[in-house]
Order: sequence, then C-alpha cells, then structure tokens
Amino acid sequence: MSQEVAERFKEALWRLEEDRDVEGLVEIHAEDCDVGNVAVPKTFSGHEGLREFWTNYRNTFDQMKSEFRNVFADDAGHAALEWTTEGTEGGETVSYGGVSILEIEDGKVRRFMAYFDPRSLTAQIVD
Repeated sequence: MSQEVAERFKEALWRLEEDRDVEGLVEIHAEDCDVGNVAVPKTFSGHEGLREFWTNYRNTFDQMKSEFRNVFADDAGHAALEWTTEGTEGGETVSYGGVSILEIEDGKVRRFMAYFDPRSLTAQIVD
C-alpha cells in the first residue's frame, strides 16, 4: 500500500508542477494531515494548510519538474522519495535535491516532510 501511495504522490506532484493544480495532492492526504519542509518554520495542517503550503511552493518557480531517483516504501506505512527538482525562477535555472518522507495511514498521507539544504535553494532564488 505504501508504494502505491508514493506513486500517487509523485503523479500528484507532477500535476502541481505542470498545471499548478494542488487538488491531486489534497486527494491523497488525510484530512488531518501535516505538511512541511526544512525551509519553512511552521507545519501546515489539514487540507487548507496543505493547499497553502503547496501553492506557495509552486509559486516560487516559473517552471519546474521533479525527478525521482529512489522510492523506498514499507508495509508499515512509510515511504521515502529521493528527488531532484529543476526549474526556472526569474529566467534563471534552479536545481536542488533532497528526500521527502511520507507517513501513511489508511491509504492516505498523514504527514509529509521534505528535507534538503535550504541554503542551496535560497542562494538560487533570492537576489
């Protein structure tokens, strides 16, 4: 089950990147989910928090595409996705990589957290 959810997460993220459509991510998360990453000091909760988090994330870039190098999942409700995201912001190329952890419960993502070096990303997007 965790592998299936991880695959659905990848597809929903690509939909966000391509079409700016966050609803695919909403569909695969539990209503009481928590989402965040190391660059943002707060955790976003519930579907409204998820929409805010992912919409703000997507708006950081003009164009973007994530590629997944490894996806690890177990039968206990965990998945780890190793990724690299490349895109553009203000006409400049941006590239960074990291790992996202999914905690899965009843076929839905209960908690999402992304880990990466925020200094690398910030140096590329802040003038």
